[in-house]
Amino acid sequence: MYYNIFNPLNIKNIAICMKNIPTFDELMNPLLNALNQLGGSGSIHEIYEKVVELENISDEILALSHNSDKSNQTEVGYRLAWARTYLKKYGLLENSSRGIWTLTAKAKETKQIISQDVLKYVRQLDKENIAIKKEYKLDTESGDNLDLWQETLHQLLTQDITPDAFERLTQRLLRESGFVHVEVTGRTGDGGIDGKGIAKIHGFMSFHVIFQCKKYRGSVGAPEIRDFRGAMVGRADKGLFITTGTFTTAAVNEATRDGAPPIDLVDGEQLAAKLKELSLGIKTEMVEKVTVDKEWFLKL
Repeated sequence: MYYNIFNPLNIKNIAICMKNIPTFDELMNPLLNALNQLGGSGSIHEIYEKVVELENISDEILALSHNSDKSNQTEVGYRLAWARTYLKKYGLLENSSRGIWTLTAKAKETKQIISQDVLKYVRQLDKENIAIKKEYKLDTESGDNLDLWQETLHQLLTQDITPDAFERLTQRLLRESGFVHVEVTGRTGDGGIDGKGIAKIHGFMSFHVIFQCKKYRGSVGAPEIRDFRGAMVGRADKGLFITTGTFTTAAVNEATRDGAPPIDLVDGEQLAAKLKELSLGIKTEMVEKVTVDKEWFLKL
């Protein structure tokens, strides 16, 4: 279902919240602390959630988008991405192709950093070697920065395709993911329920699932999750909430609240990754790279 959402905060409150958001260099120590708390490694999402928890960042601040026209990335997420990038160049972080960030040996020996030292070091590298500038950009392979394809997809999903088309896309996505008997049943006054289906697990187990799909350029909060749960109680085993936007911390907590029917959440980033994985409207082209092993020939 489509919601043409604008941030509920008025301009004055938005300005106040923007001033209260830590700068990316102020997030460096909290980021390192978060990774230490996570055992030395973590995904981008895990790091984000831990920093939010440790710094007690409010939902009002977390709801601020960096650029809602191009992505579902929050301003806090954007600044954390730059913090990771600088710390990586400084030698305190490393990341895998799967987007898992890890503390280096140097970081494990460093309890606290002076962020200005990091800024000075990285910016000096920039002055010494123009070519290295490209490495200062957010590492697209790690998921820090949204590639052009992700920006294009975000615009398509939030602005270009119709609400009906988005519901059909969700239906196709669920079918390709192993769901059967997927129906779109979206009706006004139905608590936001857009469809239902049956999730088959390894061909033996199955769960009746009710889903809601929101074209959203903001953050879904706890009230929407509570409303959705109220509509699904007694009608399904699980709930699935899919959005092109993000979920606030309160929404995540509400979805996993003890004693309440479980609701799985899929945000815009996860949705894009799944569409890419299933090649639904997204084509991945592999470029062949050929190198000559000189040593091999010289040893003949």
